Formats: sequence, C-alpha cells, structure tokens
Amino acid sequence: MTLGGVARFLGRRLLHSLVVLLGVLVVVFALVHLVPGDPVRIALGTRYTQESYEALRAASGLDRPLATQFLSYVGNALTGDLGVSFRTGQPVTLTLLDRLPATVSLAVVGLVVALLVALPAGIWSGLHEGRVSDAIVRVTSQAGVSVPDFWLGQLLIVGVALGLGLLPTSGYAALSDDPVQWGRHVALPGLTVGLVAAAIMTRYIRTAVLDVAHAGHVRTARSKGLPASVVMRRHVVRNALIPILTITGIQLATILGGVVVVEVVFAWPGLGRLTYDAVASRDYALVQGAVLLVAVLFLLVNLVVDVLYSLVDPRIRLS
Repeated sequence: MTLGGVARFLGRRLLHSLVVLLGVLVVVFALVHLVPGDPVRIALGTRYTQESYEALRAASGLDRPLATQFLSYVGNALTGDLGVSFRTGQPVTLTLLDRLPATVSLAVVGLVVALLVALPAGIWSGLHEGRVSDAIVRVTSQAGVSVPDFWLGQLLIVGVALGLGLLPTSGYAALSDDPVQWGRHVALPGLTVGLVAAAIMTRYIRTAVLDVAHAGHVRTARSKGLPASVVMRRHVVRNALIPILTITGIQLATILGGVVVVEVVFAWPGLGRLTYDAVASRDYALVQGAVLLVAVLFLLVNLVVDVLYSLVDPRIRLS
C-alpha cells in the first residue's frame, strides 16, 4: 500500500476513534452521575461542614448544570486535562500515567505466559483432532475457562508464596528501579492472568487450526507428499494467524483494561485497582479518566492488530 493509502487509513481510523471516545464519554458521564452517593460528601468525610461542602462543589464544578459540566469536561479532555481526583487531590492525568506502567508490565507478562501455553497446546490439539492428547487439551482448557481468576490467584498465593516461600504474596516493584524485585512481584499475578487467558486462547487457536487443516489447499499439499512439518508451517499455521492475532489482540486489550480482581487480590497498583477504588469512593473525575484511558488502549490495540493483518497476509488491504 502507498504512503497516501496508509495516511487515509489512519485518518479514517482516527475519526472513527474520536466518535467512539465521544460515545464512551457520554455513557460514562451519565452512569457516574446516576450512581447513588454524593462524591463531595464522601471526599470530605469527617471534615464535613456546610461551608467546606459548598466550596468543594464550586471548585469541582459540580454546582453547574450537567450539560455545562459535560461540555467543559470534553473541552478539557481534548487538551489532556482530565480533572482532579476528589480522593487524592492529584491531577487525574498524572495519576493514570503513574499507574499505567504497572498495568502494561502485568499485561506483557500475562500475554507472554498465555502465548507460551496456548500456541503449542492449541496448534497441537488442532493437528491431532480426536486423539487422547486433543481430549486432554480440550478438557484442560475448559477447566481453565471455568476457574475464577481470584480463586486461581489465591491458590498460587497459598501454594507458591506461603507454602514454598518462593515469591511475595502481594506488592509491586518498578522494573526501572529493581528488575529482580519486579520479576518476583509480577510472577504470580502475571501467571494468574496468563493462565486464565491461555485457557480462552487455546480454544480459539484450536478452532482456527482445525478450520485451516480441513481446507482444500491443505489436503492438496498433503496429497502432493509434502512433509508434515512443511504443511503445518506454510499452509496451516500461516493461514491460521489471522484469527490467532484477533484473539491475542482481544486478550491484550482486556488485560490492559485492568484485570480488577487479580489486581485487588495481589494489591497490584494498576488501572483495574485504581478504577475499583475510584468507583468505591464515587471519584467522578478518576472513574471517567480511567475508562477513557482504557477505551484509548482498546482502540490502539485494535489499530495495531489491523495493521498486522496486512503484514501477515498481503491480500488483506488497509481500509
């Protein structure tokens, strides 16, 4: 594709993304204002007085009509200003950027674990349909899908952290500060996220491989006497990459969106835990900012996956 074609594709996707983000803002703004509870009253706590209450409402703009609040929020968001958190008094943008590295690191580790498990298991199961090994993979992946992530996380804490004393039960260390401690802290939550994602991805990968393995061009390649390894590499796996990329992108976006339960179980300071705390404290600005960032991450992942489609299969054009 020419440079002009890529520019037109990116322009259309940017316009589409802006429309989606505006819709997200409308829905989230409406929902957070429908949730029972007064965020100003909650933020003040024992420091409540009528004067301080009125002052904080005025400072936060909550004394204005809802339509005015929404338009003001959208205008500020376009400049990167997502407001100030009721709970911490810190700018929402800085708070989100501070939590983003923890979420990204957990997502990367979780996705690597998922791919290391799901790719070989799904491909093997798809290529050995009906055999005992296929049945084992199918039963195991079904069990993995059925296991709640909080239960798996607690099981790993009890068995690995407390039982063997090998890893910490909770907490976080920045990769840039201490890579070793970061690895020790991210191991259990990353394994929890990865195993849950692997169970889902294995089923999709197996289905994708089965669909391609039964295709006519694969049967033709086998009938020509091509080695099984060549048939698998050139005709099966390569043509199954599109659905594999799709499920990989979905799982990555889901993890980046914040695996709330896992982050709460392991006291992981990511976007999921931040959003959970913000909802509990009725922190309007922080909830809206967190959801907006998650929406942006979803859109970015989808854009990257679309571009990868055209790289994996040149017949697919960016449009």
